[in-house]
Amino acid sequence: MAPDSDGRSMRERMLAGDLYIADDPELAEHQLRAMDLMEAFNATPARDSRERGRLLTELLGEIGEDTHIRPPLRVDYGSHIRIGARSFVNYGLVALDVAPITIGDDVQIGTNVQLLTPTHPVDPELRRAKWEAAKPITIGDNVWLGSGAIVLAGVTIGDGSVVGAGAVVTRDLPANVVAVGNPARVIRTIGPGAA
Repeated sequence: MAPDSDGRSMRERMLAGDLYIADDPELAEHQLRAMDLMEAFNATPARDSRERGRLLTELLGEIGEDTHIRPPLRVDYGSHIRIGARSFVNYGLVALDVAPITIGDDVQIGTNVQLLTPTHPVDPELRRAKWEAAKPITIGDNVWLGSGAIVLAGVTIGDGSVVGAGAVVTRDLPANVVAVGNPARVIRTIGPGAA
């Protein structure tokens, strides 16, 4: 049982958030390009910030001014990732950007964070036939994602929120909250001057 064929390419289906087959020549070429750039970025010496910046500009859909990403970085396509200004990404980000990943300004991302847009059908026949889909992730301005946090497909995290280390965010989080645990749950609201 396969989803209806409507004449769109697998890439068009993927970008629309519909079921698609990832084992597609056009998508494979996009991934190979990303892998080449990702490997070059991850291998660039720490003192060569100009080359690192050039590679990130080529790899990512958008990267804001004064944003820093420490390698290693792992992405699916890279071109579906937008990161705002003055953000900091520590070692080991995995950002599987099958759907768009939007990261705001002044965001702090701890080590080994995972942003995972892919989803798979519950129907075992569709999974066996290699169909998959994706939902976008949006991280608001001035968010802090603690080390090891995992943000799942379709989640939006509101401005100013904090996600504790190791939390698994399965649902949207409002602005200005602290969320921890698996699944992540809000434990408090952040008021003015909170430490």
